[in-house]
Amino acid sequence: MPRRGRKRKKTRTHTVDAENALTTAEESKIPKSLVIRRGKCDPLVADLVQDIRKIMMPYTAANFKEDANNRKLTLNKYCQHVCLPLGISHMLALSQNKERLNFRMAKTPQGPTLTFRVHQFSLSKHVQKLQRRPVNTNTLTASPPIVVTNNFGDSTAPPQIKLMRITFQNLFPAINVANVKLKDCRRVVLFHLVDDEKGNQRVELRHYAIKATPVGVNRKVRRLIQTKIPNLNKVEDIADYIAGTATATTAVDAASDSEPEDGNAVVELAQNYAGRGNRGQSKSALKLVELGPRLSMELIKVEQGLGDGNVMFHAFVHKTPEEAKEIQEKAENKMKAKKQRREEQDRNVERKRKAEEEKREAKRKRKQEREEAALDELRNKEDEKIDIDDSDNDDEDNADIEDLLAEYKGRRGDDDDGDGDDANANEA
Repeated sequence: MPRRGRKRKKTRTHTVDAENALTTAEESKIPKSLVIRRGKCDPLVADLVQDIRKIMMPYTAANFKEDANNRKLTLNKYCQHVCLPLGISHMLALSQNKERLNFRMAKTPQGPTLTFRVHQFSLSKHVQKLQRRPVNTNTLTASPPIVVTNNFGDSTAPPQIKLMRITFQNLFPAINVANVKLKDCRRVVLFHLVDDEKGNQRVELRHYAIKATPVGVNRKVRRLIQTKIPNLNKVEDIADYIAGTATATTAVDAASDSEPEDGNAVVELAQNYAGRGNRGQSKSALKLVELGPRLSMELIKVEQGLGDGNVMFHAFVHKTPEEAKEIQEKAENKMKAKKQRREEQDRNVERKRKAEEEKREAKRKRKQEREEAALDELRNKEDEKIDIDDSDNDDEDNADIEDLLAEYKGRRGDDDDGDGDDANANEA
């Protein structure tokens, strides 16, 4: 059917009030990340990228698709073309070659950049395949996870260890303890620094879901609270099932991953929490259920810029202060030469621009002069034509005047003769 009536006139205005402006200012401080893969990678690495994006949810591009033309770009160029227009604060890139898998974390737009070598990893589907009742992750990614850094030392730790800890914490938004809602704390990301058998330090990454189970009541009553209906075909009354005098089984009567192993994890909830029976001011048992993925990685290099700056730390290359100073001087000289070339290029461009403007201005002046000369020539021709016409008209006017004078004189002579005859007649 054709549309009836006229088009609706918009009456709403898009004004930003003070509360929305404050919310926008707070949201601008939230770190936003982009997880990509660079170059050709195995399908398992592509799955690992998707799992890392689930860890970084909800402030990440979950459905981002890499352009094949951008996979060979450097991190600096990638930041200019993709990250800065989208307001992304951190970039995580996975790249693979025949020997190793590298994982780079960079703070846009000026760095630093941390390069890790991934020794081992397990995907989320591999971790959940080993669990009897894996947790559904679709309802857990609406809020950011809690970040836990373990064994990273105190103020006396090496600079690269401090930088790792700060980088891991800044990947996720900070938690305001005064305003946080308990139901939003559903996940935990653990960064654990350990020493391997060779004496190298590795970072173990784990991703967990927080699961709460009410305690203080009978297990069978808890099953009913959680709407897990038992099989009562062999029970005459439900009191027999609760008292335990009759056998009634459920699909979850056996010990599960969500039940606490000891009493240390029992806490009193300050607010209502996700799950049936987890009310405020009641006791619940907390347990972590692993979601995956797992990562075991080693810090290889720390760069000052965005993938192309001064090397601040390297795990395999150690230089003396003199060598580091010489490299620094070379880098500074290189930057100075690059700056001089850039300035010279700017001067050349400005000189060419001015020459082009002068050439254009001279061309415009010549054109204007030609137009004025042509107009003057036309004016002169018109003036000459008018003068010739005026002279011809003057000659014709003079001839006409002479003819009129001759005619007048002829008539006067005739009149004079006629007057004499009349006088003689009168005298006679």
